[in-house]
Amino acid sequence: MSELLVVRAKLKDYCKGMNVSGELGEALSKKVEKVLADAVERAQANKRKTVMPYDL
Repeated sequence: MSELLVVRAKLKDYCKGMNVSGELGEALSKKVEKVLADAVERAQANKRKTVMPYDL
């Protein structure tokens, strides 16, 4: 298991009225990690050291 990039308590707050699986945080964190890795790759391809919102 890698470090979580999302806050589980915030997930529960966002999904009010719903039960939240303990594995939801890990699954969402993996998706966020992939999105960020792609954004970093795009920034590097454009010879930038700053990841911008449009890299997402």
